[in-house]
Amino acid sequence: SPTMEEGTLAKWLVKVGDQVSSGDIMAEIETDKATMEFEAVDEGTIASIEVEEGAVGVKVGTLIAILAEEGEDVEEAAKAASSDNERDDDGDDAETPEPEGKTDEPAEPAKAQPREKAEPARTPVSADTKAGPAPKDESGERIVASPLARRIAEQNGIDLADVNGSGPNGRIVKADVEGAGSAKPAAKSVTRSEQAQGATSETAEPRKPSKTPAETEYGAPYEEEKLSNVRKVIARRLTESKQQVPHYYLSVDIRLDAMLDLRKQLNAGLEADGVKLSVNDLLIKALARALMRVPQCNVSYQGDTLHRYSRADVSVAVAAPSGLITPIVTEADTRGLASISKTMKDLVDKARDGKLQPHEYQGGTASLSNLGMFGIKQFDAVINPPQAMIMAVGTGEQRPHVVDGALQVATVMTASGSFDHRAIDGADGAQLMEAFKNLVENPMGLVV
Repeated sequence: SPTMEEGTLAKWLVKVGDQVSSGDIMAEIETDKATMEFEAVDEGTIASIEVEEGAVGVKVGTLIAILAEEGEDVEEAAKAASSDNERDDDGDDAETPEPEGKTDEPAEPAKAQPREKAEPARTPVSADTKAGPAPKDESGERIVASPLARRIAEQNGIDLADVNGSGPNGRIVKADVEGAGSAKPAAKSVTRSEQAQGATSETAEPRKPSKTPAETEYGAPYEEEKLSNVRKVIARRLTESKQQVPHYYLSVDIRLDAMLDLRKQLNAGLEADGVKLSVNDLLIKALARALMRVPQCNVSYQGDTLHRYSRADVSVAVAAPSGLITPIVTEADTRGLASISKTMKDLVDKARDGKLQPHEYQGGTASLSNLGMFGIKQFDAVINPPQAMIMAVGTGEQRPHVVDGALQVATVMTASGSFDHRAIDGADGAQLMEAFKNLVENPMGLVV
């Protein structure tokens, strides 16, 4: 995703020593929208895994594994990579001499993105204090520790020989030193192998329990649950939509009897093909055709410009376990109803399994949200920018309705359109609602 900055390394599908070829699936990575498969781009042998399974907050561009080339010794490749990483970290702490006459401006760092994750330490550490030489244990062997960990240890009088490292290859990182500084004498000791289980690289935080023991707030017990990446994106985008998009709403009551009869006939004819149309499939086609009949509503607001679309790609709201997502039925105005039905079933399955690809949920020219299956009579949906409209449909129910001048009982549905007034005027929105109603009440226009 162009907006992705970090993700969760959900699962490794390979282990150290495995042979991989170009195109093999190596890992599953959770983005802000879905779980993506990470493919190998070269062939070789997995020499080391630098970010453990379950690591959250892994920045884009982070080294997650070492791949040894054909003919290269796996152990040597891992050691060489570890040495290179250590030299890179040491280079981060090298003092950069200031040019003469420019004492007011700080020198630029040696690297644009330091390997240590930027977060305040429990004990203040001066950023311009260079770490001392790498310490050694009693046997004279060099203790592998990150520069920041060495600085914290020096300023707090912590002996690194007594600290177990949780980083790659037992490397001591900042969290290990801080934990050693705050540990109580009676605390249970943890072996290095125990710490290594579930340990992550320095660029990622280990996965923490999502819930804490029940507490009370004004007498009401509660459990705290950390927001997922998807929930954070939903919160941000919908807040921006309601704050920045001038919504207006139009509602119409629509008779469904003719559409329900047509659906029954079509399903009888398509049963041999294993196709069963839903009411939602027909509503997708009706919205797409209405957008083509009223093209001034098939637009998106792009700041100083409007994008006018020559086809209708309908985003459909789906409630997935991770949160709301809107997979897209592309070219819904020209697709057949059977094609729309099959496409929607595939997209819903992928959405609920977290397997949607970016092109399957990014884009769309307008949206449809249907809460009729929950018995909701009418609601107003929030526009998904940069789209300029979304159609919200409620349940079809038996209501008194005037048919051909006489009061009868009919199956009636309320549809509410939410429109962006920056892009779509009220009269144009009203025309779209009228076109949508006509197509639903005269559904033969959906099969031609």
